[in-house]
Amino acid sequence: MFVYILQSKKDGTFYVGSAKNVAERLLQHNRSQSLATKGKRPWILVGAEEYDTVSVALKREKFFKTGRGKRAIRNLYLKK
Repeated sequence: MFVYILQSKKDGTFYVGSAKNVAERLLQHNRSQSLATKGKRPWILVGAEEYDTVSVALKREKFFKTGRGKRAIRNLYLKK
């Protein structure tokens, strides 16, 4: 299971999700098959982390959606 970070090319915001197949999930986001992200297309993949279990991946995803986690994303993946 992967936790992935997408960045909108439209406005620079990011989105965190989890999936077994990151490439397919990115295509779904860019085809407007996700209500949460369809308004900010196109999306690019800026990072992905693989985990052995779904529960560990979901904990990491939940962390990335906190204030500390958002700062970690900026430090790890969105440096320019």
